[in-house]
Amino acid sequence: MEVLLTSVFSAIIIIITVYFMIKVFIIAYKRKEISLQKFIVFSTTSIVIGVTIASVLPAGYQKIFDYIY
Repeated sequence: MEVLLTSVFSAIIIIITVYFMIKVFIIAYKRKEISLQKFIVFSTTSIVIGVTIASVLPAGYQKIFDYIY
């Protein structure tokens, strides 16, 4: 139960972080500070890294809780 709760909470934080990073990339693209190609690469990379970390979290938290208990 603890692992599920901490994983969900951490995933929410990661989703919020990725969401705001994409908003920053959109603003930078609209101001012509980055090109369309960089915008696509940065956004895709942020989403992929966020999903990867969120999917690995339960296993990591399970090992931490096993070590503590």
